[in-house]
Amino acid sequence: MTIIPYSINRKETWDAFVEMSKNGTFLLKRNFMDYHSDRFFDCSLLIYAGISPDGEFKEKSLTTKDLVAVFPANWDKDSKTVHSHQGLTYGGLVVLPDVTQKEVMDMMQAIMQYYRDYMQAEHLVYKPIPYIYSSVPSGEDLYALFRAGAKLSRRLVSTCVSMRNPMKMSSLRIRQARKAVDQGFYIDRMTEGDTETLREYWKLLEGVLEKYHNARPTHSLKEMTLLMSQFPKNIRLYIVRHEKRIVAGVVVFECKRVAHVQYIASGEEGRAFGALDLLFRHLINERYKQFEYLDLGTSNEDGGRYLNEGLIHQKEGFGGRAVCYDTYEVNLAEEKTTDNRQQTTEGQRPTIKYLDLQRISNSFEPELTAEVSRVVQGGWYLLGQENKRFIEAFTEYCGAKYCVPTGNCLDALTMILVAYKRMLGWTDEAEVIVPSNTYIASILAVSRAGLQPVLCEPRLDDYLINPDNIEGFITERTKAIMPVHLYGRVCDMKPIMEIAKRHNLKVIEDVAQAQGAVYEGVRAGHLGDAAGFSFYPGKNLGALGDAGCITTDDEALADYVRAMANYGSQEKYLNKMKGLNSRMDEIQAAVLCLKLRRLDEDNEKRRKIAKAYSEGITNPLITLPTMPFESKENVWHIYPIRTPERDRLREYLSREGIETMVHYPVPPHKQEAYSEWNDRTYQISEQIHREILSLPISPVMTKEEVQRVIDVLNAYN
Repeated sequence: MTIIPYSINRKETWDAFVEMSKNGTFLLKRNFMDYHSDRFFDCSLLIYAGISPDGEFKEKSLTTKDLVAVFPANWDKDSKTVHSHQGLTYGGLVVLPDVTQKEVMDMMQAIMQYYRDYMQAEHLVYKPIPYIYSSVPSGEDLYALFRAGAKLSRRLVSTCVSMRNPMKMSSLRIRQARKAVDQGFYIDRMTEGDTETLREYWKLLEGVLEKYHNARPTHSLKEMTLLMSQFPKNIRLYIVRHEKRIVAGVVVFECKRVAHVQYIASGEEGRAFGALDLLFRHLINERYKQFEYLDLGTSNEDGGRYLNEGLIHQKEGFGGRAVCYDTYEVNLAEEKTTDNRQQTTEGQRPTIKYLDLQRISNSFEPELTAEVSRVVQGGWYLLGQENKRFIEAFTEYCGAKYCVPTGNCLDALTMILVAYKRMLGWTDEAEVIVPSNTYIASILAVSRAGLQPVLCEPRLDDYLINPDNIEGFITERTKAIMPVHLYGRVCDMKPIMEIAKRHNLKVIEDVAQAQGAVYEGVRAGHLGDAAGFSFYPGKNLGALGDAGCITTDDEALADYVRAMANYGSQEKYLNKMKGLNSRMDEIQAAVLCLKLRRLDEDNEKRRKIAKAYSEGITNPLITLPTMPFESKENVWHIYPIRTPERDRLREYLSREGIETMVHYPVPPHKQEAYSEWNDRTYQISEQIHREILSLPISPVMTKEEVQRVIDVLNAYN
């Protein structure tokens, strides 16, 4: 997205865009806006899709077909406030009819960032066009304002008559109009250049406003004369006369689809005999019946502080309904739609978070909030349609026949092992081979199932279980191998499966960190007999809390785990086994369905960042991870580097505003939970745990952030 300030040489481009926009109106065209240039400093913006072809900003390379929005605005230097637009009744972001909420939110974020960065603006005053006046009513900018933490500062209430679906006019208004006719009132329209009629009406208007409303018209007679001379086809004065005297009237601003009534006035004689009833009935039934709406104007008094209920009642009598002209204020210093990168001390660049979950969640808006809201309002929160949707989507994605949602990955792995133990008659002495450098949850699952974990060293080049070492640990008690696709890279499964086949062993994949990885054309999670997945929020496919699942082609296993996860029950209140409560709730299922659609795209973004790191980091003090021969074998949940002085490097990066993580500082065999192993030595694992450091990587990182990490690492000595 590229933003450039409006300039006079782009006037035709601006007007052409307004004409084809979903909320086009002559008030937003440059002639009318520039009429106010003597009073306001214009700071309007044009928003283009993408950037210049060479990656650099060059205004000449931007074409009209790339224009996606315009933003009418002016600048109050004293208060450091951007208004949209003080010279207009309403304004706001002007977009095309097919725009999405996500696109509008991105535009609004970029616009606010622009004003904050380039003008040091502290506030934004935003007056959106009422959504019903858009060709596709939807109000996307209102959602963007909500996400930005905007506050409603003023609400003016107008009354609108829909010409397509007019409501019945009240009998009182009809009788009043007839009374006006009987009195000899008739309707007239000011002709172009008839300044005498305008002067007479303005005198009536000023008298009525002063007597009944203690106010004066916004425009002076001189200003209105100039406006009507410049826009004779758009601004018209309709009056009611009696014996040539003007007894009532209105000024109407005519847009493409909407006629806006302004400056309503009726003198004593007009009030007594229904002059405005006659006039409004004429405008609705004859003059503007080809329009979509006739807006009868706001009914607020004293600058919007209270409503004139009598005026509202009169307007409603013509079949109108309420329309709000709202004004919102955004504190740009606290604006929430930004990517929330943390700020370091004054004068330093913002902190690059290791993993910014809020930025990731924002990248799924507004769909994410809509999905959560839909489930909450649906009233069904467990074992419902959202779980069914997820099961169907995830089995298709992984290629497995069965998917059983669970509360988390630890439960998923534990239940797979317990199910096999009970179904196949494994004893408590049965052994499961697991990598010695995995996260402790993999090993805990074996212990929780009442089985014996056997630790196998990884390869130092990819940190994955070494297939060459596995057979050396196989005994008559060995029943299964649990390869862990650590850090997002899939294990070398072909030799593992061959070993398992030779020794009649089950293979249970731990796919907590590798959702979407592919090995020889097959997804992780469909490479062994069964697999456990984690959807912890920080994973490549993350929920908004804990969640997990198992995948398998074994129907009996799937049925067993499904019952076990639901208190050991396949039918309510009938329990076939000693089970547990491990279920994915409906909100998490809906969120995962939404995020799953983008998983491959997000994984590809991670691969590009990993490639940039691997090609850009040249510091000889840092050992980089090996790149797989097939790029799809790694989804880069973590980008792990190694260095002998890991803590020193981490402190250096922290001072430079770059967050890192250590996965994992203490190996499982040195944990107090497994104190019986504390005297053991696993040299490769211990070296990995001693030296490893995880760099920031996520699908929402920018190229600038990635390059900054590279530059800072290369400067380390």
